[in-house]
Amino acid sequence: MDHVSLIELADEHVRAAANSSSGRSSRTIHGGSDHRLRQTLMALAAGRILDEHENPGEATLQVLHGSVRLTSGDQLWDGGPGSYVVIPAGRHALEALTDCAVLLTVVPTV
Repeated sequence: MDHVSLIELADEHVRAAANSSSGRSSRTIHGGSDHRLRQTLMALAAGRILDEHENPGEATLQVLHGSVRLTSGDQLWDGGPGSYVVIPAGRHALEALTDCAVLLTVVPTV
C-alpha cells in the first residue's frame, strides 16, 4: 500500500517553489498511463499564476497550505487550508495569493 504525508510533501514543495526560478514545484502522487485518476500536489510561490487553461475533465482542488484564487470566466473563488472546490468545466486560472500547495485531482475526459 503506497502512502504519503500530504503535509510533509506540501511543506517540501512550498520550499522548492520559493527557491525555483519558475516559482513552481509539483509531484504526481497517483496517476500515469495505466490510471484514469490523476492526483498532483502543486506548489506555487506567492504571486505566481497558472495562466488560463482548459479543464481536461472532471477536476477538484483542495488547498493544503496558504491561499489561492481560482477564476473561471466571471466566477471567482478564494480558498485557504482545508478548502475544497470542484473546478468549473470551462477555462480557468489559479493564482497563489500566498506561498501555497494544492492537491489537484483530475479524471480526464475520454
